[in-house]
Amino acid sequence: MIELTGVRRSFADGVVLDGLDLRVDAGEFVSLVGPSGCGKSTLLRLVAGLDRADGGEVVVAREEGLAYVFQDAHLLPWRTVEGNVALPLELAGERDVSPRVGAALTAVELAGVGHKYPAELSGGMRMRASIARALVKKPRLLLMDEPFAALDELTRQRLDERLRTLFLEQGLTVVFVTHSIAEATFLSTRVVVLSSRPARIVHDAPVDLPAERNAVTRGTPAFARVTADLVAALEEGEA
Repeated sequence: MIELTGVRRSFADGVVLDGLDLRVDAGEFVSLVGPSGCGKSTLLRLVAGLDRADGGEVVVAREEGLAYVFQDAHLLPWRTVEGNVALPLELAGERDVSPRVGAALTAVELAGVGHKYPAELSGGMRMRASIARALVKKPRLLLMDEPFAALDELTRQRLDERLRTLFLEQGLTVVFVTHSIAEATFLSTRVVVLSSRPARIVHDAPVDLPAERNAVTRGTPAFARVTADLVAALEEGEA
């Protein structure tokens, strides 16, 4: 689904990525973690086509459909929730969008609030609407840049559980940027830990947990072992 080979990207304040290689296969949920400013979001933007590498090669199976979810919901305040979710379909010139909008809202557990405006929603509900907008065209690849970072812990855990369910139900491939080791452990089939700039991969390993996960999963010894390994890798990357 994604293959980065020898990717380099630099800015005025220095080199962010220098010769980075990364492959993501269809059906994986890959979380990227690492120190602040190490290049996680830059890497995601390169995959999305929102930025261009200075060197190397970025290959993405765009024909499978791609959607991007930002840290902020970026909903249009003058449009209802339904109107916001319908926007990608309208821009593509599609008609009779109501059934698909309704299905997307149901998938994120927002059925019944489509008539409301963003200002009437909680932060968690706005993010659900943003995810529904990303999924309404049924992409196979979903890129997410710290989408739950601004939410309280309980809301964040509930959205993690819903996202994990959507990943399994819709057969998505997901690349997810987060600073939360616990979140990466809960969501992912695989976690990639990046070092400080210029970013290199210091840890890349599967998450050995059951496919079906819930609140109980977070209290298991297996969950603790994975998070401990990730913390050790993160400390190594910052050294």
